[in-house]
Amino acid sequence: MNKEFVENIEAYDISDEGKAVLRHNGRVVFVKGLVPGDIADIEITRLKKKHAEGKLITLKKPSPNRIPHVCQHFGVCGGCSWQNLDYTAQLSLKQKQVIEAFKRIAGVTIEEVLPIVGSDKIYHYRNKLEYTFSSKRWLTHEEMGNENNFGQPGLGFHVPKLFDKVIDIKECHLQPEPSNAIRLAVRDYAIKNRLPFFDLRAQEGFLRNLMVRTTSDGQVMVMVAFFENNRMMREKLLNHIQKTFPQVTTITYTINGKKNDSLYDLEMQTFSGDGYITEKMKLKNGKELSFRISPQSFFQTNTDQANKLYSIASNFAEFKGNENVFDLYTGCGTIASFIAGEVQRVVGIESVKQAVVDARVNAEINNIKNAEFFAGDMQFMLSEDFCRHNGIPDAIITDPPRIGMHPDTVGDLLKLAPQKIVYISCNPSTQARDIGLMTEKYAVKKIQPVDMFPHTSHVENVALLVKK
Repeated sequence: MNKEFVENIEAYDISDEGKAVLRHNGRVVFVKGLVPGDIADIEITRLKKKHAEGKLITLKKPSPNRIPHVCQHFGVCGGCSWQNLDYTAQLSLKQKQVIEAFKRIAGVTIEEVLPIVGSDKIYHYRNKLEYTFSSKRWLTHEEMGNENNFGQPGLGFHVPKLFDKVIDIKECHLQPEPSNAIRLAVRDYAIKNRLPFFDLRAQEGFLRNLMVRTTSDGQVMVMVAFFENNRMMREKLLNHIQKTFPQVTTITYTINGKKNDSLYDLEMQTFSGDGYITEKMKLKNGKELSFRISPQSFFQTNTDQANKLYSIASNFAEFKGNENVFDLYTGCGTIASFIAGEVQRVVGIESVKQAVVDARVNAEINNIKNAEFFAGDMQFMLSEDFCRHNGIPDAIITDPPRIGMHPDTVGDLLKLAPQKIVYISCNPSTQARDIGLMTEKYAVKKIQPVDMFPHTSHVENVALLVKK
């Protein structure tokens, strides 16, 4: 196509990937590097069937919501694509995103929309980061000019939409220290001692993944996934981590010779410590719950916001104390444990067996006697036989993955027809889709978004459905 230049065009929205949304000649145009309210000159670089893509030529007038980004990897990493947008503006856009999803996809009337709950911490809010080793790190345009950079290893995050490309991260602002220090020390030791970094395409190398988990009271877990089972090299590296970071609570490792990075089907080994760390959350009455977190445990990655999220879910449900509650997609039982003291009985269901083991341990740690946990595919769990043994639920809390619930599971909820359903979701679009299928029997009484991930497009949402 011939190049087309457009002058003095204003960005009015922002996409999931952090690209600004503009409109020209009746067509939506996505441009990287702009935020809503910016006025700029752009070049249309690519026409597609329903939209166009462009690039920034000149920023004519910056938006009042534009702020300087703090990360040196901004624009390349893709992890914090809204970092140049004022946080108040981020919250406003996330609230709008949720409301529009319900209007456009579910087509329902929401009786009450509560304001989004922002995060007190907008940096260093995560309790877990996973890094990937690469034998050939991703190079920026500037780095391509230096031949010495070619073929150099890296340890960091995947480039968005490129599964085999990894950015060598110098500093990440998502997790508190010693996360950055551990990553850099492992990287430098590996390079100095010529430990082979993983080559995903060739499926060869020694070092594959590094995970750092932290708790609000300073506990630290380090997990290293090795592709090759070389005991001598492995023990030297793990000893180096232990010696360099005596504050690390536990070090674990696994051997992953598969073609994917999933940890759930792997056997974990403990090198030092107990193999887990313990996080605490506060109930509404001020009491604390303890949760044991192993390398494979699912636990919300923003602990402070998770605490707010569960309190909102509990407040929405307005438990009286005599309810039988099903907690679907319970993970390691955090929500079930959180509400156990407010109900007569809670039944947690989860597909990952290790998570169910963790949930049972967590219930025992917290002396919870009225919670039971079952492992199985949600699509098949809510059967007549299961309900015969566990009772018909008075209320259901469901917190599915981003893809939402299977249509069969939605059908099961309609058959069970509890008085209340509290639907928690990290994807308002699939949440709205599922709720749209339940509107014959249920009214959406209220929703409240919660920002779990500042500087990203992601937003959590809690919805209360009450039987008509």
